[in-house]
Amino acid sequence: RRTRWRVSIESIMAKVITVGILGGTGTVGQKFIQLLDGHPFFRVTCIGASERSIGKHYSEVTPWKLPTSIPDAIVKIVITACQPQEFQGKCSVIFSALDASVAGPIEEDFAKAGFAVFSNAKNHRMDSDVPILIPAVNHDHIHSITHQRKQRGYDAGYIVTNANCSSTGLVVALKPILDKFGIEQCIVFTMQAISGAGYPGVSALDIVDNVVPFISGEEEKMAIEPQKILGTWKDNQFRFLDSKFAAHCNRVMVLDGHTECVSIKLRKPADISQIEQALREFVPLGYADLPSAPSKAVVVMSEKDRPQPRMDRNIGQGYSVVVGRIRPCEIFDVKMTILSHNTVLGAAGGSILNAELAYKEGYM
Repeated sequence: RRTRWRVSIESIMAKVITVGILGGTGTVGQKFIQLLDGHPFFRVTCIGASERSIGKHYSEVTPWKLPTSIPDAIVKIVITACQPQEFQGKCSVIFSALDASVAGPIEEDFAKAGFAVFSNAKNHRMDSDVPILIPAVNHDHIHSITHQRKQRGYDAGYIVTNANCSSTGLVVALKPILDKFGIEQCIVFTMQAISGAGYPGVSALDIVDNVVPFISGEEEKMAIEPQKILGTWKDNQFRFLDSKFAAHCNRVMVLDGHTECVSIKLRKPADISQIEQALREFVPLGYADLPSAPSKAVVVMSEKDRPQPRMDRNIGQGYSVVVGRIRPCEIFDVKMTILSHNTVLGAAGGSILNAELAYKEGYM
């Protein structure tokens, strides 16, 4: 449970917003429940899951895998089907932790029924009217909701996605560099934690004493998602960033925290001290107003052997991106190491930040 919020509870308790979670018994759903426990204005009232769990108490059917206990308010919630009629009148906001194999049409059904849907799944990320939202990077993309409602005939509902977990840490670190110096090309080598594969995830026989140099679909996502995220929303369309991205994605035997080694070719010349300064001084617009936002979106470490997942993934309670080893690149201009918490900022926490921004901007 979070012990400290960026705003006082008293200042916003006038409006409590009830929320539901789809896929709430899985690992991402569990992370939603953990991070939302004690939230200043979101309250979990409904949880949807697969047919085998319907009608049972949450604690009966959930193989809880987090180091904290199931919150008391959640233990006895009765699981319902992932259908809008089961959530009507009980909540107005949906956090979707559904698997991509089923998420697409279910999320659309909820948006049509008037729910604000915040999705972790890939299904709608590349839709022409749906933002891949990361408030520290592209907060203004939230306003695509108005166009989306008009295009799809939604009344009050809409869909907002977060990015792939490995894309998220990358673009937060790149944003201050892009703003100051421009980016022409970027290549990234990832070392991704096993929690990113969900539960039961990667077999022990595959990952112990090993590195798996393939994660299905991951490299393709990292090539295209940053272009949309770092681009602009203008004249009712997303204009993709004119930069090239390439990725080599690997699964490693780390529980939480994605580490990425990045090389960047800039559009404007800059020395290492200027790059470091841009990262250290990065203050995203409006970010400090969000309860879950960390005091620093980007934390720069000067130690020569940092960041490291075990030691640094919980900086900013998992919402900060940690950058280190900033140095000249022999092929491009600059190279660095990036660390982000894949199940906090890169998954459930990212969606919570998106919902907090939607609330702040009047979309609830």
